[in-house]
Amino acid sequence: MSLAYIHYKAGYKYQLTRQYEIHLPQLAGYSCRAKYFQLAEDGYLVIRAGYAWDGPSGPTIDTSDAMRASLVHDVLYQAMRLGLLPQHCRPIADDILRQLCLDDGMSRLRAWTWYRMVRAFAAPAAQPGHRRRELVAP
Repeated sequence: MSLAYIHYKAGYKYQLTRQYEIHLPQLAGYSCRAKYFQLAEDGYLVIRAGYAWDGPSGPTIDTSDAMRASLVHDVLYQAMRLGLLPQHCRPIADDILRQLCLDDGMSRLRAWTWYRMVRAFAAPAAQPGHRRRELVAP
């Protein structure tokens, strides 16, 4: 017989199907490890298959030129929420978001607008108290 309830968290739209690695020299000197990601002191970030994230947030849409940036940005913000990276890394994470958007072909205006919105409104998402709460069903 199975249990009558499931426990889950809402808000995730995407799940990485293959491991992704990126060199982030801006974060050299920091290191952290969690179940689905690891940042090495040389600035290499490895995100393991299975990592779930919500895609681009805020006043934007989910387009291919925003997906990689949203993935890396979400990992870095999660690391800050978990206390694995210091809060003063937030501007670095936001700069990485903007640069990845540009690298992936996003228009300069859209990348700049998204960056400005993240700088202005996303600070709470990097704070330790900003965690998805567990839901129970039925």
